[in-house]
Amino acid sequence: MGGSGSKTKGVWPFTSSGAGGEAPGEVSEQCLARLRGSKNATPFVFTRRSSLYFDEDGDLAHEFYEETVVTKNGKKKAKLKRIQKNLIPQGIVHLDHPRIHVDFPVILCEI
Repeated sequence: MGGSGSKTKGVWPFTSSGAGGEAPGEVSEQCLARLRGSKNATPFVFTRRSSLYFDEDGDLAHEFYEETVVTKNGKKKAKLKRIQKNLIPQGIVHLDHPRIHVDFPVILCEI
């Protein structure tokens, strides 16, 4: 769970690497300076990897099942068999509204 966070410290330019004894104003200025210095760093996420798949017919879904008839002791019983072969992932999906990255270290709303 939560596999979208970064594993190493200091990967994002808006993370603070200052010591605990610094004043809060100094740390935020340092973070803002780093954020302005890098053009590629943004706290927003505009795309994500989709969890949907295309099947052979071009249908789009999370999971695909095939109905099979099993005969046991002369009785016919219908079972659903999950299809896992020949599925193509949808790929990268553009989000309608930008989201804030999970590693963004700012409190948005204080209660």
